[in-house]
This record gives sequence, C-alpha cells and structure tokens, in this order.
Amino acid sequence: MDIQSLEESFRSYFNAKPEIIVRAPGRVNLIGEHTDYNDGFVLPMAIDRAVWMALRPRTDKKVRVRSLDLETASAFELDRLVKEDGWAEYIKGVADQLQRAGYELRGFDALMTGDVPRGAGLSSSAAVELVTARAFATASDISWDAPKMARFAQKAEIEWVGVNCGIMDQMASAASKEGHALFLDCRSLEYQHALLPKNVSVVILDTSTRRGLVDSAYNERHSQCEEAARWFGVKALRDVTLQEFEQRDKKGLDDVVLRRARHVITENERVLEAINVMKAGNAKRLGELFNASHDSLRNDFEVTNVALNTMVECAQEQVGCYGARMTGAGFGGCAVALINEDSATGFVHAVAEAYKQRSNMESSIYVCKASEGASVLQK
Repeated sequence: MDIQSLEESFRSYFNAKPEIIVRAPGRVNLIGEHTDYNDGFVLPMAIDRAVWMALRPRTDKKVRVRSLDLETASAFELDRLVKEDGWAEYIKGVADQLQRAGYELRGFDALMTGDVPRGAGLSSSAAVELVTARAFATASDISWDAPKMARFAQKAEIEWVGVNCGIMDQMASAASKEGHALFLDCRSLEYQHALLPKNVSVVILDTSTRRGLVDSAYNERHSQCEEAARWFGVKALRDVTLQEFEQRDKKGLDDVVLRRARHVITENERVLEAINVMKAGNAKRLGELFNASHDSLRNDFEVTNVALNTMVECAQEQVGCYGARMTGAGFGGCAVALINEDSATGFVHAVAEAYKQRSNMESSIYVCKASEGASVLQK
C-alpha cells in the first residue's frame, strides 16, 4: 500500500493530516480445515494483502469512516450504537465489544482501503475487524493484547454482524509474525509461530467460484461432528486420537458421521505433523500433507466442488509444486499450493492456462509472503 497516497486521500476528504496509520492482514489457512469448531488445531498464515486505516482521533464520541474501495461513508456515535446493514457494522461491532469490556474509546475520522479479495475465503472481514481494533486501541491508548483483541473481533462478528465464525481468522490477523505461519490451539488459544521452510512460496489459487447459499451444509457438518463426539463420549473430536479412532469398534455409528469424524481426527494429526516437518525444513513432506488434506476434504468431509478439485489437480501436476489443497470452508473460493520459489513465475502461468482450459473460467493467482499481524505503521 502506498502510504503517501492514503495520506493524500485522507487530507483531501477530511481537510487534515492523519495522525495514525494501522493495518491488519487477511489470511490463508495452510492446513487444518474444519478443525476449529471441533476444538482442534489450525495452521493459518497472514498474507501480504491487508486492510489499512488512516485516522485522526477526535475529542468527542463521533466516528466517521470513509471506504475508498466502496466509495461510501458512515458515521455513528460511540455512546449511541445502533445495528443497521452494511460494511460499517463490522466497525460498530468491534466498538461495541470494546466498550462492553470497559474500555473508554475516543472517536476518530478515518479513511479505509484494502486489497484482500472479498468473498474469496481470505478473511477480509477479520482484517476489517482487527484494523478497527488496532485503530481504537491506538487512538484510545489501550495496550495491545492479540488474543484478547481477536476474541473481541470474533464476538463482534457473531453477536453484532450475526455470522457464526471460529476464532482462527481473527487470531491469524491479530497475532501472526512475518515469515511465519501461526500454529493455533483453538481450545486454549495458545499459539506459536512456525517458520516456513526455506525457498518455498505459498500461492493462493482463486477458482472464481463463490460459496453461495450453503449455510445448511455447514450446519449439517457441524451437527455431524457433534454427533460423532457424543458417540465417542468426548467434549469435541479433538479429544479422539487417531489410534483410538482406528481401534474402536464403530458399529452403530452412521457411515456419513464416521467419515466426517475421520476427516477431523486425521486433519488434526496432519497439523501436528506439519509443525514438526516445518521445524525440520521438510517442504516435500509438508506438500504431501497438503495433498492428503485435500483428499480428506473431498472424500470424507465432502466440501470441495468441481472447480476446487480441478484447480488442485492443475497445481499438483506442475513441476516445483510440493502439494496443494482447498483452503477455507469449501464449496468454492480458493486453493493453496506450496511450491519451490524458483518455479513461481512458470507455475502461475501454467496453472492459470490449465485451469482455464479445463474449466472455461479465469482464475486469480497470488504468490504470497507471510506477513505481520495487525500493526501500527505510523503514530
């Protein structure tokens, strides 16, 4: 992002210079899909696409925000928050959670822009929530606690916006470290930063298909996982080891529910192995785990679609590709590939051509770097 352009836009709109500039990144999940709401393990990575906010604190409780991308503005009073519709509800929701927690917030004038693709499963909404949290924290002299702020952002999305989400997206945007993935225990919120293997690039492959109305499919899988946990007599599927799953007599367990459980249990194992192979710098084995994850999501959890399967196949066939898998909730959106960084240019071109030939659709492909979590760029 060109900070100077953002400052100039702020100055032309508000007739003043911004005092603070903050940013928060989108994320891609490397491995650990549909494990978060089963109290499991995930391995997301903040990407070098983000939402930026330039702001100038006010002496009153008024918040004025203009979105450069949507070319619209919103204004509200912090002591009279009202639920409405639109993009500003993410900002209001975060303000509401911070005030409920007892923080005294200052109003501000702000200009917001971003380059996280919307609707692609790269957590543009979490980036908006965390850039808002960072803005309020900086303007109101609130110390930054990444897990605490991630929880506020998650609660804002659930309680104010009305979208039921796990904690992974917000934690990735809040707590990531440049050059590293974020290994997160979704039960305890304990996390550690995992260094990516040398000479690898992470590539996001947008299929140009979107999820559509599939809430019922997600809710169904959520309840199937809960049914499996009850059958095994545990709080969540995270508490079932792979050995226990394989040795247990599963007579009486519905076949579909069994397959859902097998995905979650094996996926947790893959995340734990991924941490070890990353520590060893073993890109080849990490790629194999990507491939196994996709197979499980396709066959056992059944959340891929034709476009995702086609994209993953196109990626896996390329020289220099260690592995590829769908990423995000599924039924559309993006895949993620792990490749040798020297192959990046040829890989992008070859996958785009192959995908277009097989699907008759254009794709968007981003070679990403692991970026820092929500941060203050200027104060």
